[in-house]
Amino acid sequence: MPRGKRGGRVGVLEGGAEEEAARAAAAVPSAPWAFPQPPEAAAEQVLLRGIFEIGRNSCDVVLGERTLRWRPIQPVRPAGDSKYDVLHKEEFIELKDIFSVKLKRRYFVAQHGNGTLLGITLFICLKKEQNKLKDSTLDLINLSEDHCDIWFRQFRKILAGFSNRPKSLKIFLNPQSHEKEATQVYYEKVEPLLKITGIKTDVIITEYEGHALSLLKECELQGFDGVVCVGGDGSASEVAHALLLRAQKNAGMETDSILTPVRAQLPLGLIPAGSTNVLAHSLHGIPHVVTATLHIILGHLQPVDVCTFSATGKLLRFGFSAMFGFGGRTLALAEKHRWMSPNQRRDFAVIKALARLNNRSLPLPLDCNDRWQMIQGQFLNVSIMAIPCLCSVAPRGLAPNTRLNNGSMALIIARNTSRPEFIKHLKRYASVKNQFNFPFVETYTVEEVKVYPRNKTSGRHPEEEDQPHETASEESFPWNVDGDLMEAASEVHVKLHPRLISLYGGSLEEMNDSKVTCNCL
Repeated sequence: MPRGKRGGRVGVLEGGAEEEAARAAAAVPSAPWAFPQPPEAAAEQVLLRGIFEIGRNSCDVVLGERTLRWRPIQPVRPAGDSKYDVLHKEEFIELKDIFSVKLKRRYFVAQHGNGTLLGITLFICLKKEQNKLKDSTLDLINLSEDHCDIWFRQFRKILAGFSNRPKSLKIFLNPQSHEKEATQVYYEKVEPLLKITGIKTDVIITEYEGHALSLLKECELQGFDGVVCVGGDGSASEVAHALLLRAQKNAGMETDSILTPVRAQLPLGLIPAGSTNVLAHSLHGIPHVVTATLHIILGHLQPVDVCTFSATGKLLRFGFSAMFGFGGRTLALAEKHRWMSPNQRRDFAVIKALARLNNRSLPLPLDCNDRWQMIQGQFLNVSIMAIPCLCSVAPRGLAPNTRLNNGSMALIIARNTSRPEFIKHLKRYASVKNQFNFPFVETYTVEEVKVYPRNKTSGRHPEEEDQPHETASEESFPWNVDGDLMEAASEVHVKLHPRLISLYGGSLEEMNDSKVTCNCL
């Protein structure tokens, strides 16, 4: 069971007899889930009212339309005893934070039947620091079968009214993610919470790269409320790509060339079980398994912008972010050393790519505020990102001023510079300093970008010809798209499509109030 020790459950107040409760409470801090009475509580319609024991106090409990409130029942005290009033103030939880309810029973050895009723257990979601969520319980103790049955049925009715909460999920689990930890993460942390909630699951273990993509093309999804991916960025991006391709096919659209794609029909949940977890980190603000699971259980949905990557008029894939140049070559090197651990592979690839650091000559047309602009030059790296791309090595994000659904992409260009200066730029991502405060780094806010890699032996400009051309040497250039390696031998057209898919996740507080301004030439 993914909850704390019994003695540490929600609602427990340590103390002795009733006369000692007030003195003991003076040393007990307020419960982390309990808040002062909300301003609208007075106008809230009362559904039920009764007496339960919470912790070791008998409490007057009121169930409203939006909150569950309670106050300890104590003997009448002289008026004006402010200290006593503070110690026994009314507390509450919001009903939207309850994700399951069970009848609490005690079973004895050789006992038959339903056991001895003790009361009701509420399973609730606690909001912690840094966007973290935690599951906990609140016990409402009352030995009356009739009393508890009325409250239990009312709680069940309330929970059934949250229409966004999934009742059945299709789950794709990549057992090879990170250090093969995904299976353990799912069965030890995710599945117990889903069982408590009563969500039905169909778990598919993927066997190879692209397996989820091939399965989602044909598998039956009717009856499922959402799809969940347990794995890293590559797995998550593959499932998102597959859901969007399926949506185009169901809409009767030609998937080779998509100008205006339709939205994915089912939401996608991301359980972080990879080495970097950029997608989950950007979505939840933290790569935390229980937080991701609770967002799915509670049905928190976030519409997210998605990019299409096309070459010579044909769709290559859907994605959330991409890097060309240094970022692409680093991933290509890492993929050749899969036998290393993820951290070793990443460090080796970065060092190797820095040792071979060279620039790429690129004409770079970009659409900024409906005006196409051309940027040309020798670039070390080009990043195109529709999400902030948070990760452990870039806690502020690779594109900190981008949001999940602001209708634009961040284009970040690192022009030719010395190796020491480029390394300084890379190190800035791990600090609180501005990683773009270098003379060779440029940032733009765009909706479309066309990247034309040019071979050093070719001086042709792509727009000098009527038809799209391929590089003279048919050289294939590596792209890093959401942690997956994509090879493209010609120009790549990246276009943003607002709110194309819904992901299970909550709204994050703005991490930085600064806004990116258009920096058109």
